[in-house]
Amino acid sequence: MGEDNTSGEQKRPKRARLSAAVLPVAGVVAVLGGCFIAWSNANTETMGWFAYAPLSNEVFTGNGTAFVSQGTQMGLAVATAGLLVLAFWAGYRIGRRANPKLGEP
Repeated sequence: MGEDNTSGEQKRPKRARLSAAVLPVAGVVAVLGGCFIAWSNANTETMGWFAYAPLSNEVFTGNGTAFVSQGTQMGLAVATAGLLVLAFWAGYRIGRRANPKLGEP
């Protein structure tokens, strides 16, 4: 009683609209930044090794090993965190659209 809004005319405050836009933008920035960091640090690790086993009668092969630099690992971690933020945001938006009364007190 005493409110000018009817049941269909609820306006979102400006702060709520701003916070709703910050989350997906932060997620996209994290994904792009993480991909850039991972790409810029690619192939910077070099490793040389030597193995000598004269009595084992077997050939040692290092197949299936991959060496990833710490910068690439951090970039991929940031990109993964950004993807998780975007997945959370998408699920939240779909859930709110399915049940519009969910966000009301």
